[in-house]
Amino acid sequence: MTPSSDAVSDPRYLRIADFTYNLPDHRIAAHPLAVRDEARLLLCRGTEPLADRQFQELPDLLPPHALLVFNDTRVVRARLRFQKPSGTTIEVFCLEPHGQALEEALRQTGAVGATWVCLVGNRKKWRDAIPLTLPLPNGTLTAQPTGETPDGQPLVQFHWTPADLPFSDVLEAAGQLPLPPYLHRDADADDLIRYQTVYARHEGAVAAPTAGLHFTPAVLDALDARGFERLHVTLHVGAGTFRPVKAEEMADHAMHGEIISVSAEAIQRLRAAVAEGRPVIPVGTTSARTLESLYWLGARLAAGKPWEPIVNQWDPYAPDAPNPTTLAALDALLDHIRQTAAPGIAATTHLLMAPGYQRRLITGLITNFHQPQSTLLLLVAALIGPRWREIYDHAIAHDYRFLSYGDSSLLLP
Repeated sequence: MTPSSDAVSDPRYLRIADFTYNLPDHRIAAHPLAVRDEARLLLCRGTEPLADRQFQELPDLLPPHALLVFNDTRVVRARLRFQKPSGTTIEVFCLEPHGQALEEALRQTGAVGATWVCLVGNRKKWRDAIPLTLPLPNGTLTAQPTGETPDGQPLVQFHWTPADLPFSDVLEAAGQLPLPPYLHRDADADDLIRYQTVYARHEGAVAAPTAGLHFTPAVLDALDARGFERLHVTLHVGAGTFRPVKAEEMADHAMHGEIISVSAEAIQRLRAAVAEGRPVIPVGTTSARTLESLYWLGARLAAGKPWEPIVNQWDPYAPDAPNPTTLAALDALLDHIRQTAAPGIAATTHLLMAPGYQRRLITGLITNFHQPQSTLLLLVAALIGPRWREIYDHAIAHDYRFLSYGDSSLLLP
């Protein structure tokens, strides 16, 4: 018998069944509210009673001198729907480029083409590998299967005209916004605006960092007026964020990888906040994973190990995991940036934050309400402890809206 979820210190032995709750379908927000910042906000601060507030009140609820960290990724129209001559629809969902950096692949022109790792709907009916086409303004997009990755994910090769058109423009012209599968609907005109944060900058995500969807220019201005510092990081959210945990224990669940990018200036500002003892509050689980991944990237360097642009799922839980201070890890990253003359840190993170995880950078979290038995719920439990269940029971009992277009929470352990 494995230990209980509250007693265990090694997340490998966590039973995902211990992290569930009853989420009725009608509590899943199928559409956004008319006004972003009119969402409700559940405040959990230390051992104080839970409080029902409004998102517009966020600037009044944050701890003094907090540094807020936003994920500025932008969702691309990664879902392409082709039709075979027989009438069968083949849906191609572009996940990540094969053998190229994301930014490079999005700039790729039709003269060269591009190969992407994809999810393919109706894959069995595309085994004939017949090239399929979609119209583009003054041109055509052609897709053809071209093998698999080592773990069995389809590879799809794209060519298009006009030859000088970048692939980002191809997706913008021919693709559809990939709403979460649990919404059970296609994106409409409203989603094209509302499934992006107001501060989205860098294209590359296939899902929105949804905790940020509640922010409006008015809320951001109010944060600035109260002297809260804001900085941006980038984590390109992958479709793996919706991947259910099917294994009984987390040891048998493989965390998806996501690309992170953080500028040297952002790391310097993070270091200053940590040195001054200021709270660091990420907006969303993606920002939280980015910040904590920075620690582990720097921790290896601080321990004298060579640079590796990857954080593996179980790195923090290894018996011989490096354990420098947060400042030492950030200093090691800044030294690496100076030595390599890089603009910042770019890496892939598979980090799993679950009960037993010791947080290094974050001191709180702004986040929505997540699916039962998900790695996102595990992250909340890692931050807030067993009280996660009280939070979710309260949200269900008090008619909060759930998941991507749902309401928000401010968690301050």
